[in-house]
Amino acid sequence: MFFETLLGNEQLKKNLARSVSAGHISHFYLISGPEGSGKHTLARLLAAAILCRGEQKPCMSCPACRKVMADAHPDFITVDDPEKKTVPVDLIRQARADMYIQPNESDYKIYLFPRAQDMGLPGQNALLKVLEEPPKYGVFLLLADNPNKLLPTVRSRCTELKLLPLPEDALLARLQKEFPNAQQEDLLAAVSRSGGFLGQAIQLLEGGETIGPQTALFLQGLGGKDAMALLQALVPMEKWKREALSDTLNEWLELTENALFCRSGMDTVSPHARELAAGRTSKELHQVTRHLQKAIQYTQANVSPAAVCGYLEWELQNI
Repeated sequence: MFFETLLGNEQLKKNLARSVSAGHISHFYLISGPEGSGKHTLARLLAAAILCRGEQKPCMSCPACRKVMADAHPDFITVDDPEKKTVPVDLIRQARADMYIQPNESDYKIYLFPRAQDMGLPGQNALLKVLEEPPKYGVFLLLADNPNKLLPTVRSRCTELKLLPLPEDALLARLQKEFPNAQQEDLLAAVSRSGGFLGQAIQLLEGGETIGPQTALFLQGLGGKDAMALLQALVPMEKWKREALSDTLNEWLELTENALFCRSGMDTVSPHARELAAGRTSKELHQVTRHLQKAIQYTQANVSPAAVCGYLEWELQNI
């Protein structure tokens, strides 16, 4: 069974494999778990299993499975607009209307809602109308970081599939495979900080690997108390656009906060943050954090990049 490609959650995978093999398909599944827990992986595997033409479902080799995994199956439809903070109610109404059109090439028609908790009350109420009387071939997959944001009337109609944290040894083994060149200290920190969820651990490791040239100068200047390096980092940024300046300042803030975690005895994935923690006291890092937060606020308030960088040039050199 290719549900095994999802790490952990052994009992959940066994139950799903048994249900799909027996043809017991629910109309509504609520797949819940924090970011990075594997919700999208499970949703795609479940869709492949439901549409699969092989004997063992999902077989991952039949045309239906391959189309689902390539996001090319006409009966597997994603309902979302990532550009919008809330899933537009018009998209949900369109999906509701489309549901009553027969499947193109399968026995089922599956609708994936990757941000179910962001549907809003109008969207959830629009969805309720089809949840109450779905066609026999209709399947809805609702993914939610926080299922408590869904209406009780929506949740009560769903079969909830709750994803659990991975065992530490299984998570560490997978990270060692994904990041063969990472330091063991970083891998262990990622396991600790991720809460047991693979996606979050990968994000932590990827975020701690590379830094830009301005951030490298910032670390050199702040960690080594090198005023010239700080100036070399900040002076060119005076001519940057606000968006680019804000992104870099947020990167600096994250590094400084991670350095504070390190100073307090907590694990941190970033070797750069550990380096910064070694060169500064907790009090100094608190001061830097406060000034960076103000600089970000100034940037968001349309203060000119030159003025923001000038503020930081003065304040950071006096710490």
